[in-house]
Amino acid sequence: MGSKPPLRVAVAGLGAVGMAVVAALEAGLPGCELAAVSARDMEAARARLPRPVPVLPVEELEPLADIVVEAAPAALLPAIAEPFLRAGKGVVVLSAGALLRNEGLIDLARAHGGQITVPTGALLGLDAVSAAAEGVIHSVRMVTRKPVRGLVGAPYLVENRIAIEDIKEPLRIFKGTPREAAVGFPANLNVAVALSLAGIGPDRTELEIWADPTVNRNMHHIEVDADSASFSMAIENIPSENPKTGRITALSVVACLRKMGAPLRVGT
Repeated sequence: MGSKPPLRVAVAGLGAVGMAVVAALEAGLPGCELAAVSARDMEAARARLPRPVPVLPVEELEPLADIVVEAAPAALLPAIAEPFLRAGKGVVVLSAGALLRNEGLIDLARAHGGQITVPTGALLGLDAVSAAAEGVIHSVRMVTRKPVRGLVGAPYLVENRIAIEDIKEPLRIFKGTPREAAVGFPANLNVAVALSLAGIGPDRTELEIWADPTVNRNMHHIEVDADSASFSMAIENIPSENPKTGRITALSVVACLRKMGAPLRVGT
């Protein structure tokens, strides 16, 4: 039997994460190949790519690829995902918070045989949370601390007139659920949404967000209490060139793509 053809990957969005995924694909990711990209400024995108690759509007990516990596502003998720899901193809979603505002995409995937994948991103231990969710999870609590510059401009802060630019000590700026945070912090808390989707949902998961001028990393601490296990996890992510996103986020997408064509897959 011959080997399977490579998975044709489209990348929608060429910010810090999108460009890192492109670089990994171009460096050689077994079983995958870069098929097309999309970006707001298509001429600038062509100049940034290491080789000529089709640069198209998001609505035109689907015929050229088997799967699309969404690394774009959250508002573009439906336009990126719908053509692929209708065609029974895959979508890797980084704007997990936008899924809560576009739950019809899950129904679309179900109806047409497509699949939405939310990579681990800036978290850890989602395998353990998913496993615990097969039993009964009593509670999930997450506390996030971020450098001030990674939170400035978040809609929740603007709407509630919370000024953090000159704070001298840690300040709790939010307490609530991932569903609420997905609206108020759309560029910051996709990790909390991913955690909630793996566990007990976006309305039962407890979340605190702290702006902390004493840290230079994105820090997440999670506590889970379930009938199968009780565990806690902590991670400190180094920000990428975009202070709202950790470097490990792009690496998580690359690891996700690598698993899709790997002869050995470790983790659920």
